[in-house]
Order: sequence, then structure tokens, then C-alpha cells
Amino acid sequence: MSITEKILCTKSHEYLLEEGDTYSIGLTDYAVEQLGDIVFVELPEVGVEFKKGDTFATVESVKAASEIYMPISGKIVEVNNAVADSPESLNNDWENSWLVKIEKTGSDAEMADLLDYEDYKEEVDE
Repeated sequence: MSITEKILCTKSHEYLLEEGDTYSIGLTDYAVEQLGDIVFVELPEVGVEFKKGDTFATVESVKAASEIYMPISGKIVEVNNAVADSPESLNNDWENSWLVKIEKTGSDAEMADLLDYEDYKEEVDE
């Protein structure tokens, strides 16, 4: 099963993947494609809490620097140091290049505006 069948996406191009008690957060394939060659990723520390909509990471490419927003409120429980050490991995394998894993701290209502992947793709392809 492809990751695209399981993720929820934001209109700002982050994805959320439920994995039991935690959620992985990363950039959608569309975001990675639009950024171009990614050269730097700055990730938060484990233990930091973010509210939905907060900037939690920065990604820089040869084209631009982009802030990455938290799709739901949560506490960072793991960061993907492999992506921080090799930012180009996002370009090569976005499905396995999550940025952080969180424990959700907000309500389920925060997830109401997230799109399934098919709806997200329709929106960005317009």
C-alpha cells in the first residue's frame, strides 16, 4: 500500500500519517517538486510542543526557503536526523522522508480541514 492511500494533507503542502499513537509529518510530493533541489533542513528539538499552524521546521532549496507548518497540535517525540544530515533525500524518496513524529495534543476537530491525498492532488492540479 502506498503512503498516498493513508496520508492527510494540508493546503500548505504538509502531510500527516497516523501510526498508532504517533503521527509522522512530512512534505508532500508536490511541495518537494516545487522546491526543487533541497539543500538544508532545520528541524525542532524532541520535546517541544507546537500548536496547529505554528512553524516547526525550515526547508531551503536552491530556489527558496520555506517554513513548514504543523498540521495539528502536538509534541515532538522524534526527529528524522537522516533528513537533516542529507536534505537531498527529500528529493529522492519523499515517501520515506518524514520530518518529525508527534504525539497529538489537540482535539480531533483540528483534523477537519485536512484533505485526503486524492482531494489534495485535485486542488494543487487546478
